[in-house]
Amino acid sequence: MTIHRTRLTRSAVAPRTVRSRQESPSIPSQARRRASLGARLLARLAADRGDVPGWVMITLMTAAIVVALWAIASEQFVAIFNNALRPFLGEEL
Repeated sequence: MTIHRTRLTRSAVAPRTVRSRQESPSIPSQARRRASLGARLLARLAADRGDVPGWVMITLMTAAIVVALWAIASEQFVAIFNNALRPFLGEEL
């Protein structure tokens, strides 16, 4: 059965039958299939260059935001940090 939009319909493909252990494919054909799958996977990974400009832009934008905030509010950040550590250093707020 396949789902087509909002109703169930029977597919034209015959249902698969369950194989017994005696009818399973031979080991060499499984090994070839795995080797083929491995070769295809390696070829695809080698061809995949990724989205380098995207992550570079995000990294640079994040660094720019941190630098801009630090330039504007560096004194406030230092004060927040010192106030957070005072109880651990034995000082009062």
